[in-house]
Amino acid sequence: MPQITRSRSTTTPLIPVTMISHGTLTSFDLQASRSFYEEVLGFDVIQVSTVSMLIRKGTDHVYVIVETGEPSTMGMFDHNGIDVPSREAVEDAYEALSRAKDDYGLGRISKPLDQHGAYSFYFADLDGNWWEIVHGRSRGYAALYEDAARDLTGRDDVDGDIMLHTGTDEFADTLRNGDA
Repeated sequence: MPQITRSRSTTTPLIPVTMISHGTLTSFDLQASRSFYEEVLGFDVIQVSTVSMLIRKGTDHVYVIVETGEPSTMGMFDHNGIDVPSREAVEDAYEALSRAKDDYGLGRISKPLDQHGAYSFYFADLDGNWWEIVHGRSRGYAALYEDAARDLTGRDDVDGDIMLHTGTDEFADTLRNGDA
């Protein structure tokens, strides 16, 4: 059941984590995946073993791509976000991927729409990994940490029955005004 959580933040966590450094995605065919990541998404790619490579773009966070010979079991809600500089770039990306769908073995491509304070669409790559091409705010979701009104942690004054997504500026305004 959806709910507002209570913080369990501590200055002495069990594990002294310094950063989230990477995630792992599966690949059916490493060479085909590399072509997609370089030619379509423009990612930086290095191969670190015969069955794995690393991808990144714009930050030090990397994904390890591991060839398993099996399609990914990732679903659309388990997607990875890729930011583009404008709404027009979202539209252009949608058109480009729709045209290149067969060339790169892409799966489903949703239509662009406005949601949770951003303009975006989702698609499945040739391995079954899901991606969201998104234009929202500068620095993506990281910017939300700078606005305390967007954090619902421990709030008892928010009506869960009428709650909207905190990613929108309009909903953040209702939180600031105590109207949620």
